Amino acid sequence: MKYILSVVFILKCSFLCLAQGTLPESFFNGKSVVMVSNDPGARPNMTWKALADSVHTSLVEAGGDPIGYFELEQLTISEAVQADYAKAFATRLVKNIIFVTRQKNNTTIHVAPFTNDAQMIPSTSLYGVSAGDFKAAASQFAAIGENSKTKNLLVLDVPEFPSINSEESVASLKFLPRNPLNLEVFKLGIPIEGSSAETGLLSYFRYDMYGKSQATILAEQEAQKSGLEQILKAEYPYETAWLTEAKTNEELIKEKIQFILVKVEGRESDMMKSMGVEIPEGETSNRIVVKYYIELIVRDELYIGPKWDADPDWRVALRNFLRNLKE
Repeated sequence: MKYILSVVFILKCSFLCLAQGTLPESFFNGKSVVMVSNDPGARPNMTWKALADSVHTSLVEAGGDPIGYFELEQLTISEAVQADYAKAFATRLVKNIIFVTRQKNNTTIHVAPFTNDAQMIPSTSLYGVSAGDFKAAASQFAAIGENSKTKNLLVLDVPEFPSINSEESVASLKFLPRNPLNLEVFKLGIPIEGSSAETGLLSYFRYDMYGKSQATILAEQEAQKSGLEQILKAEYPYETAWLTEAKTNEELIKEKIQFILVKVEGRESDMMKSMGVEIPEGETSNRIVVKYYIELIVRDELYIGPKWDADPDWRVALRNFLRNLKE
């Protein structure tokens, strides 16, 4: 199993460079699932399901066969959840992934061929349209159907929101609410975001990440490494190793790396549920937070620490987690 480093990637195109790829032929002769990412700060205010309902007719008019709509943030909560959705899509013989990303001043619609594995899409350089609001973007996308014939005939009149049960595989993960032993014996691998990765491509189309330029990403990576070094030096007394490329578990173990620091980001309530943490009664947190945990690769055990320490600021989340390691 190759270690997955991050969800942020260095891209060769800028925000204005949309249609790097081509529209998959399977779009006109195969099922599609639609992943919606909706900025709650965009106006007029609407839920992601309302956005799905607003663009559905246009996707059909373009020639597509959208069989189900999903909130992108829910899929990318963890690798296990994403893998479960991928298996379900493969079972349904899905051929394409459509992304609808609505930001405050821009809405994009992209189409990718489904890879039939947990990665889901081959790259982030996809065919797409962009407009200032969702209505204009939907209209642009619908125009595809004016000059193209489709074999998708029996399509849904209204969008559907199927439920994919990922609880079984999530439950099989060994999320442990305690600290790992022997941190002083083995190195802790620290991944650098954007250096190398094979999955996590979906997250690029989240409303809060889409459109970042190469310069912005590089600047964020440099700031991240500098910030990581400062926090680790202050809070972590044991040996670490920077990870800048994907390596197998066997390669990591040969380098005395048995622990990996893992960073995940998503809606807090979803994250707590997926990690087996009880959500306080009467409380539902929809804020996007960062959570760190340590993976023991020789046992596939995931140590989330004795206290819930997620925070919207990754620096605060990391400090919280490392300080809780001392308990």
